[in-house]
Amino acid sequence: MVTIGIVGVGLVGSELISQLLVHSNRTDSSQSRKFKVVALANGRQQLLSTGAYTPLDLSSWNTNLQAQGVPVNLDGFAEYLSHSPEPAVLVDNTASQDVADQYPAFLRKGLHIVTPNKKAFSGQLKLYKEILAEAKNNHKLIYHESTVGAGLPVLNTLNDLIQTGDEVIKIEGIFSGTLSYLFNNFSSANADKTKDPVKFSDVVKVAKANGYTEPDPRDDLNGLDVARKVVILGRLAGLDLTVENLPVENIVPEDLRAVPSSEEFLKKLSEFDHHFEELNQTALNNKEVLRYVGVVDPVNGKSSVSLVRLPFNHSFASLKESDNIIAFTTRRFPNPLIIQGSGAGAAVTAFGIFSDLIKIAERTLKLE
Repeated sequence: MVTIGIVGVGLVGSELISQLLVHSNRTDSSQSRKFKVVALANGRQQLLSTGAYTPLDLSSWNTNLQAQGVPVNLDGFAEYLSHSPEPAVLVDNTASQDVADQYPAFLRKGLHIVTPNKKAFSGQLKLYKEILAEAKNNHKLIYHESTVGAGLPVLNTLNDLIQTGDEVIKIEGIFSGTLSYLFNNFSSANADKTKDPVKFSDVVKVAKANGYTEPDPRDDLNGLDVARKVVILGRLAGLDLTVENLPVENIVPEDLRAVPSSEEFLKKLSEFDHHFEELNQTALNNKEVLRYVGVVDPVNGKSSVSLVRLPFNHSFASLKESDNIIAFTTRRFPNPLIIQGSGAGAAVTAFGIFSDLIKIAERTLKLE
């Protein structure tokens, strides 16, 4: 059995628990016997099992956490997991820098880590290298597939390319489900020319109403989320990238970057529709569309995040809805290896986390 402690039980965390519960009830797979959740924590409380590390009841976890939980103490949480007689994994479902800062300590305590938290892998280069060193020194595993593309096998593919000795020439992608949705709907080769062009501000408002954006859409439009994903990929490819040294195009109009609320931003965004319409019309006149693309360029050292124009026949030009797409150009794959699919949402993110847990089980448990 693999012992699991879950930090963060919001949208993604609760979905992961649901998937683990369904999996534990399966009768057709030996994998269902390989996981037990013994600890849960949110931002206020934590619930630990007994000294015997018996599984918590996942069918009533929320009620039990509220009724029986004690004030959260991550040091105590990790210490409890570290004494498990079986391999123990700490799953961090938060976006917290404070939790990420403790990864080296978690690894020193003998814990494996699985996480969708981008902060540890795109933040301070010193922390990133310390995490890798502690994982190696303590013979522990750390998986973070869901930091890029949610459940899409992006990091696993890149790691396989590198481990097998391929040379990465370029990685390009549409890494944001939000920005994918916005520009797929705003700038399309199949736009109906008999109708008035769609307004960029209207597309943003619809996306926010449908839950595709952050509470403040500027947190998507500023490009920082894409930048973090490019940094993660770049570091795996051997580059010492940081968000600070990566050119990132912020497409929030400069006059709107400092307005105090998202409501005011959305209200004033229509004043800049002409700017986006000019960009789009120029692209369409040249049989091109607008796409927000992240690039890792190990060969020329020109990694970037920017709004670009791509021809109608480009693979990135025909995306639907909020799909992600990532293209790996390598020595073995001069015609790029492409991964495409849903890259956001609780279900697919939890799937990516669950997949990483299975990898740890396969590597740490003897075959039964």
